[in-house]
Amino acid sequence: MKFLIVGCGGMGSELARVLERGGHDVTLVDRDHAAVEALDPSLRGRAVVGSGFDREILAQAGIGLADGLAAMTTSDETNVILARLARHVFHVPRVVARLHDPRNAALYRRLGIQAAAPVSWTANRLADLLSYSELDAVASLGGGQVEVVQFGVTALLEGRTAESLCVPGEMHVVAVTRGGQTGIPTPKTIFQSGDKVHLAVSTASARRLRAMLELT
Repeated sequence: MKFLIVGCGGMGSELARVLERGGHDVTLVDRDHAAVEALDPSLRGRAVVGSGFDREILAQAGIGLADGLAAMTTSDETNVILARLARHVFHVPRVVARLHDPRNAALYRRLGIQAAAPVSWTANRLADLLSYSELDAVASLGGGQVEVVQFGVTALLEGRTAESLCVPGEMHVVAVTRGGQTGIPTPKTIFQSGDKVHLAVSTASARRLRAMLELT
């Protein structure tokens, strides 16, 4: 998969390393030439010097073919604009934006932007959000400690019960959408083809969930 990271600071460069270890192609963008020069030379991806607001710079960085973009600058306002530009103008499928000031969390939610708070989020978690499109995060609670994700029922899940995906203290199926109707399942609710499952999961258990769904 191909990813753009706008902002070459500590979190941006660490995210690039994690994504590259996962076998993904990464391009970093930063307007500060010194920040680009300071990048770890072991990073294999390209680095483009220029503003993330510049469409020519974004095109040069390959946004037209990007599977995801992470706005990792030092400004929440800049990150919001970059995230909306990526999603609504360039139609990038997966977008995350770093959140510095918790007071801006409500704004991120209203705009439908997945926020990454530096206190509770890590480069590994950001990489998860960008890389695994099968799990679509629809809500983030407690500053990112718990997420509600949704995913379609695959052949692996068909015929299994809701309780098979429940791990006390880690994850719980909170709703199932079937035939356009969403309801709260019982532990014995059986997944059917075409269902959409909504599940609350601790971010610390995200990898366990992917393993259970065989997404790793």
